[in-house]
Amino acid sequence: MKIQAPAKINLFLEVRGRRPDGYHNIATLMCCIGLCDGIGLKFDQPEISIRCSHPSVPADMTNLACRAATRFFDHTGIRQGVHIDLEKNIPVGAGLGGGSSNAAAVLKALNTFYGHPVATDDLHAMAASIGADVPFFLYEKPAVATGIGDVLTFCDCVKSWPVLLVYPQIAVSTADVYKKLNLTLTKTEKINTKNVFGLKWDKSLGNFLFNDLESVAAEICPDILKAKTALLRHWASAALMTGSGSSVFGLFENMEKARAAYNGVSRNRTWQVFLSRLTV
Repeated sequence: MKIQAPAKINLFLEVRGRRPDGYHNIATLMCCIGLCDGIGLKFDQPEISIRCSHPSVPADMTNLACRAATRFFDHTGIRQGVHIDLEKNIPVGAGLGGGSSNAAAVLKALNTFYGHPVATDDLHAMAASIGADVPFFLYEKPAVATGIGDVLTFCDCVKSWPVLLVYPQIAVSTADVYKKLNLTLTKTEKINTKNVFGLKWDKSLGNFLFNDLESVAAEICPDILKAKTALLRHWASAALMTGSGSSVFGLFENMEKARAAYNGVSRNRTWQVFLSRLTV
């Protein structure tokens, strides 16, 4: 079976406070984009194994895709394995959720291949046990995520806006960003999530988008702000870092402007630049 695992971007990300278990409560609007990893699965194998095209991604049982397969077989009692062939197109350590998306794609594929032995609610719980944003990728629909990111409210107001994505080719550790975050400096409870569902495309969109982690991540990777400035100079209606960084996206009113921006921004040869759309 050959499947695809999409990247995501965060149209806003608010950190609402640290929890006793060490995680943080957040509120974020997540959307998938057309940039995808490719995954090939070989079933009826004696064990779980993986090959990955990216040298920095673990090709062992610590890989989230392998962990997903392990959880599935343990839960169902199916005594088989699977070989996972992972072709990485989504940058690693970039705030795009590639590892979580891989895990969700493997869960869904295994459940489909074996005739849906796991109900939707149980699959959601299984995904959440692997990572906070893995459940989002089960559905691949725009959603406001709260809690640690696993409580989803789907949002049909998002349009298929053109996206230009810039990866500075510097990986940023999520753990390092949260360690440096000063919660007293974030504007807690700034989002009324009810307003999200009336979101329209207009010139005020840039005022709506924000990321509490952006300024902290930019201290680690100054190219984040350089990329944001470059996107805004090249006609992006709004630009923002996604997740905990280091990727930055720009939203455009039409694909013509996005293509023109791609030609300008990609002159910086130290950055990877991707032209895509929000998938809704």
